[in-house]
Amino acid sequence: MAEFTFYTNPMSRGQISRWALHEAGADYDTVAFDWAGRPAILAELNPMNKVPVLVHHHGGHDHVVTECAAINHYLAETHPQAGLLPDAHEKASYFRWLFFAAGPLEQAVVAKAMGWEVPEGRSGMAGFGSLALTLGNLDQWLSTHDYVCGERFTMADTYVGSQFIWGLRFGSIPERPSFRAYVDRCTARPAYREGLAIDEKLIREAQPNA
Repeated sequence: MAEFTFYTNPMSRGQISRWALHEAGADYDTVAFDWAGRPAILAELNPMNKVPVLVHHHGGHDHVVTECAAINHYLAETHPQAGLLPDAHEKASYFRWLFFAAGPLEQAVVAKAMGWEVPEGRSGMAGFGSLALTLGNLDQWLSTHDYVCGERFTMADTYVGSQFIWGLRFGSIPERPSFRAYVDRCTARPAYREGLAIDEKLIREAQPNA
């Protein structure tokens, strides 16, 4: 048995954590399935019945991790030799932007896609304020920094970068020079390409006549 078992659907946020698995050099097995064929164990592991789910077989115990940001950071913590954790001076930016992307950014993008409007004067209650404010915040940072922690790629970039890769691809995030340059840097990484190739192959196999 591999050290990790990764439950995913190749056309899902699972791609985010697949990238992280390859950046970390993790030893893992994949359990991939379509939505109609979700195994019963998925709801046991994650009562939300959604992917991805990572199970770490460690010390005679199974440790379950859900939520992409948590999974990706967990992989960095369990694979320190990969050099993806922040140093003492990078921690503030690492956690700031990792949680900003998992909270305000994703909330703002989803709200826009769903057509949800924050009532005037209630943006503070919404947490993300507005999509424009959220993107402006990240644009300011990425215009002067190559990565989340500055000039060095860390595991936080697998999550933050994925938000922009998907956002620019599907139009939920508008093109800006800083965003496009960041995406180009992220997608040039060998681990990103390795993980994506696996999911693309699974997608092709599931749609043989497509």
